[in-house]
Amino acid sequence: MLDILLSAGALLGLAPVFAVIALCIWVDDPGAPAIFRQRRCGRGGRPFELFKFRTMVGDADALKESLRGRSEVAWPDFRVANDPRVTRVGRLLRRTSLDELPQLVNVLRGEMSLVGPRPTSFAASTYLLWQTGRLDFKPGVTGPWQVHGRNRMDFVDRCRLEISFFRKHSLARELWLLVLTIGCVVKRTGVA
Repeated sequence: MLDILLSAGALLGLAPVFAVIALCIWVDDPGAPAIFRQRRCGRGGRPFELFKFRTMVGDADALKESLRGRSEVAWPDFRVANDPRVTRVGRLLRRTSLDELPQLVNVLRGEMSLVGPRPTSFAASTYLLWQTGRLDFKPGVTGPWQVHGRNRMDFVDRCRLEISFFRKHSLARELWLLVLTIGCVVKRTGVA
């Protein structure tokens, strides 16, 4: 209930910000929609469509395979320093984490929680058996990985952290994590 109330209130209050961001994305790269939709792995391994502000060129997925050899993390996870697919506005959105705001719609729809393990863009079938423990929980807009490791952790360490955190979760711990997330966003801790 708290997820629904907070996400609905944030969506209403941030509507003007959403409009300005969408306009900036369109002016910078008018070839594709302002909202990016990507299939992600949710609770129980069920796929859902995650919303983000688009930070890359329209054909970014097609270019991903050509960059696979430059990835700094083990496949199927993927991260490239100074990714050439990221637009000028996209860099700003990523540095400020504003690209994540449309996920409030996913929270409102019940596909995500404000706090939970980050949903992966690769299927549950690629997980090792012990890693599927992170799928016991609804994915979140933020979680312990964003606060305690973000781009410094590989997927194995990220799974350990998230599974450990959410097996001992409480409302107080999740609210504290939301506060810590705000601090990380302001300080731009671990931002790509």
